[in-house]
Amino acid sequence: MHPGALLCQVYDGVTAWARDLDEAQLGAPTRTEWTVAELLFHLLLDAQRALVTFATPADEPPDTDAVSYWLDWNPASGDGRAHLRFVRAAVAAYSSPRVVVEQWNETAAAAGRAALLAPLDDVVATQGHRLALPDFLSTLVVEATVHHLDLTGHVPGPPVTPAALAEVRRVLDGLLRGRAPSGWSDRDYALKGTGRLPLTDDDRAALGALAERLPLLG
Repeated sequence: MHPGALLCQVYDGVTAWARDLDEAQLGAPTRTEWTVAELLFHLLLDAQRALVTFATPADEPPDTDAVSYWLDWNPASGDGRAHLRFVRAAVAAYSSPRVVVEQWNETAAAAGRAALLAPLDDVVATQGHRLALPDFLSTLVVEATVHHLDLTGHVPGPPVTPAALAEVRRVLDGLLRGRAPSGWSDRDYALKGTGRLPLTDDDRAALGALAERLPLLG
């Protein structure tokens, strides 16, 4: 599958789920500290950054990849409180959280189309790094897939596409530098590997010393 097509699937899944949410549902909690509308706004910022990045070629070879990119975003490296406050303030300034949904719908669709058109041999620049385009697309898929699980923690929705969860597993394996317990589904791994669900005693026993590496990303 073209990596841009996978991003389209993930973004379309979020769009289909959020399209008809009412204001009460948009104010519901998620697996994060944000409400649904706030987390959707956070994803909107990522889709906007994607559009900028597709049009920002790097003039040197990649300096990071789909796995090492996340080392900058390990929970141990900072708590992200400033961004959390910014997102809350920005969403509060909207006349209605439904406007966030409308902006997400438009921006996510545009980012998906741009992902399909971008040459796969491009090297792009974002957030102080240079990535081959397929690796950059992977970072977007991982972010959106994990947040899709966050969004539907309290407001149920359709499951995430299996191919997207498989990509999350691939990246988490790279960060873990090992293998998750064989009994973990891809969804379990996405939630436990990012700290959304706590590890059980059995999990820790199966992971051994690798348990100290979790959570692998925030």
